[in-house]
Amino acid sequence: MTDTGKDAGGMKKTIVTDIEGTTSSISFVKDVLFPYARRALPDFVAKHGGELEVRHWLDKVREEIGEPDADDARVVATLQAWIDADRKHTALKALQGSIWADGYAGSEYAAHVYPDAAAALRRWHAAGHAIHVYSSGSVAAQRLLFGHTTDGDFAPLISGWFDTRTGGKREADSYRRILEAIGRGRGEAVFLSDVVEELDAARDAGFDTVLVDRPEDYPTPRTADADTHGHRRVTGFDGLDF
Repeated sequence: MTDTGKDAGGMKKTIVTDIEGTTSSISFVKDVLFPYARRALPDFVAKHGGELEVRHWLDKVREEIGEPDADDARVVATLQAWIDADRKHTALKALQGSIWADGYAGSEYAAHVYPDAAAALRRWHAAGHAIHVYSSGSVAAQRLLFGHTTDGDFAPLISGWFDTRTGGKREADSYRRILEAIGRGRGEAVFLSDVVEELDAARDAGFDTVLVDRPEDYPTPRTADADTHGHRRVTGFDGLDF
């Protein structure tokens, strides 16, 4: 059956996409953004640790480790260890977003977006699809990434942003909250991700799903049913329309 891009009510299907490994390379986040934040953390906390927003997130780290009186050096060391472990903690993601803002502003780097993803985002937006982003990175970090890519500013194409404040990406309730927030029902939105467990949760919540299995990020193709869990599989956004 051909997907016309519209649900039963005639509305264009809403697209929700992950970032890392989906629109952008895993290596950009892993090899550029994470090391930059790790290096910059001590100076950032020294300069901005007294600001209300930053202090809020530093206190969340103290709460998490059960050390309410931990000094800033202890908190910084904890955050750096979380970066090394790729921990998806909301406090870390919020602080990373603020640090990355400095890097983008200083032209230390520009964000990677796959050319086929860039073309598809423009195509979908022009066709009238609402595009949303759901990533473990903070909303601030998402806006920065899409606003400072090597292919231009994509932030104006995005209708909404969701991060782990909505819930964990492998929890079906997170996707139910997103559907409620964007005013769509079962089968009226599609979620794109490179992580099968995220797609499982999205499908349980009522999303259509697409597994993005890019050879640049996943050199061993995931083609067996045990690997795809029955999700539609693509190797890029070329020809992917709804």
